[in-house]
Amino acid sequence: MTDIPNQYFSSLINRLERVQQTQSDAINAAAEICAKAILDDKLVFTFGTGHGSFAAMEMYPRTGTVTGFRPIVESSMISFHRVVGDGGARQYRFIHSQEGYGDAILASHDTLEGDAMVIFSHSGLNAVTLDIAIGAKAKGMKLIGVTSIPHSSATPSRHSSGAHLYKLADVVIDTGVPLGDAEIEIEGMQGKTGATSTSIAIAIGHAINSATAAHIVAADGDPFLMQSPNTTDKVAATAQNDKNYAELARRLKLR
Repeated sequence: MTDIPNQYFSSLINRLERVQQTQSDAINAAAEICAKAILDDKLVFTFGTGHGSFAAMEMYPRTGTVTGFRPIVESSMISFHRVVGDGGARQYRFIHSQEGYGDAILASHDTLEGDAMVIFSHSGLNAVTLDIAIGAKAKGMKLIGVTSIPHSSATPSRHSSGAHLYKLADVVIDTGVPLGDAEIEIEGMQGKTGATSTSIAIAIGHAINSATAAHIVAADGDPFLMQSPNTTDKVAATAQNDKNYAELARRLKLR
């Protein structure tokens, strides 16, 4: 029994090493798209439903992230932590399968041609996710998909288009996480435990963010990096973050 934590961490490390060995070119390609949009005074929107929303939210304004990323966080698809009752898991499962809802979400955000969209979705096949993906491309936005090709390619689309995120995206970053996500088997237990998709998606997101910063600096731009105020130099960090918020406000006024 004491071996299970080591089994889980070994599994996660192996998955991350596989991403490092096989997806670095795709991550750099995604970062080039993001940097170009930000250098052109545009925005990089990030989106995910359910646990995919965690990676989208990590993209900004997390410490070390680039100003210009703009998470789309729809509360009806992230606040199901009570599981039952108001805003529970059943409601979330219903909502994220409703085609057309993603169109309404995208219409509520001032997206422009030349912006980019990063979608985090393990399965890459649900209706709202694909509404956002199709709508972003129709608006002339470059689309980056962080998804599991092993899972998505083995499961039918749940959108009338028949599409999958990995087939739509201009750049696909494959998490490599297997069908079903969890992968630790325990003797005497039905099913598997130990999901890794969220941890890997967040790591990929920060890799994109870091590489985007490098591309911006190489072009003599300022990435306006978010700083942690939980340091000995809180005043300086707060001052920098205030500049970052002002920069975001400037970009929003250009829309």
